[in-house]
Amino acid sequence: MIVVDTLLLVPRNIGLAILMLYRRLISPLYGDVCRYYPSCSAYTLGSIQQRGLLLGSLRGAIRILRCNPWAAGGIDDVPPKKHFRYTTTTRGFVVASTQRKG
Repeated sequence: MIVVDTLLLVPRNIGLAILMLYRRLISPLYGDVCRYYPSCSAYTLGSIQQRGLLLGSLRGAIRILRCNPWAAGGIDDVPPKKHFRYTTTTRGFVVASTQRKG
């Protein structure tokens, strides 16, 4: 069961790694331009962690479309998933719940 969960989480964690690289290397070049808190990239990161690569990316894309000069902005947290069966590590990756954090 843990092996299957781990294999299913590979695409999600690859997407998270790409987004983390973007946040570390490219995002600082733009500065603080997002009208919402957390930023659009942080929102997408949390959304992918909770909902998976496809649905999380879709939610992130919708958020980016809402983040425009005419938007009021404000606090817009990722809605928590009611039954999240995985664990998020301190580095932001998602692992099966029975694995160690680290």
